[in-house]
Amino acid sequence: MAISLFAIAEKPVVVATASMIADIAQNIGKDRVAIKCIVPIGGDPHTYKPTPNDAKLVAGADLIFKNGLTFEGWLNELIENSGTKATAVTVTDGINAIRSEKYDSPDPHAWMDPKNGVKYAKNIADALGKMMPMHKEEFQKNYQAYRSELIATDQYIRKEIEKIPATKRFLITSHDAFQYFGTAYGLSLKSVQGISTDSDIQTSDVIELQKVIKAAKVPAVFIESTVNPKTLKQIADDAGAVIGGKLLSDSLGDEKLGGTTYITMLRQNTDVIVKGLTAPVGQTASETVGNGGFGGNLITILFGVFLAAGALYMFSKMKQHEA
Repeated sequence: MAISLFAIAEKPVVVATASMIADIAQNIGKDRVAIKCIVPIGGDPHTYKPTPNDAKLVAGADLIFKNGLTFEGWLNELIENSGTKATAVTVTDGINAIRSEKYDSPDPHAWMDPKNGVKYAKNIADALGKMMPMHKEEFQKNYQAYRSELIATDQYIRKEIEKIPATKRFLITSHDAFQYFGTAYGLSLKSVQGISTDSDIQTSDVIELQKVIKAAKVPAVFIESTVNPKTLKQIADDAGAVIGGKLLSDSLGDEKLGGTTYITMLRQNTDVIVKGLTAPVGQTASETVGNGGFGGNLITILFGVFLAAGALYMFSKMKQHEA
């Protein structure tokens, strides 16, 4: 029988499946709980393969937070194999899920709308309060403070998206992770893959994307931190668009990429999207955002050309001297 780490660490061990959920739980539980995350930063929860260490982690958990809505298809088996006695709480309970008609499945990416993030936080606060009733009021107080931050984030996003001309509000990404974002803020969405990165890329979808980019004169498309960008880059090249930047979808970012918290993830994505869709024609968002994209590469190329020209000049001088 698994021994709860509660007795060892003197704090309940709360396990979250994904980094966004773990960060929300940390903001609510603070130092009253030990927050652990199964899928590491940069990992893809859609296709994640649990390890033996994950089974040990879940076995010793006191509470498990999961997204649900088909996001963690591997979780039920992990829980069963671990033998854990922990309660698993679905943090999307009460959210009006968007359904994909094409794939006949709920869209799990509800966190892309910070108003849904408020519901995540409330479900987490309620679950923590039930587990630790002596701290229930504290968790609710933390929730109220965090709720205010999420509402402010929603207002920030709405204001920033208004900077994009209405005719340019097309958000084209690697996989269909931004429907909640697009619905909330008036963006039309297209993607290479469906709501799961495990879905196959259809030739018809690629052709449709190229048509949309050309017809609407979409200036930029956006790759994602957890998805191979190769196909979308090719589509952009063929359709005459540029890569507008890298978005965070199924994972928070690291210190290098930024977006290390749920709220900064939402705000950073917004900044990248706005800059990408408002950048002057022919200029990539990487140049405006300053993330070491094409702008940095262009400087490197020009410097290389300068050095090569200098070398050729010196070589010609040496030949003339020898002559």
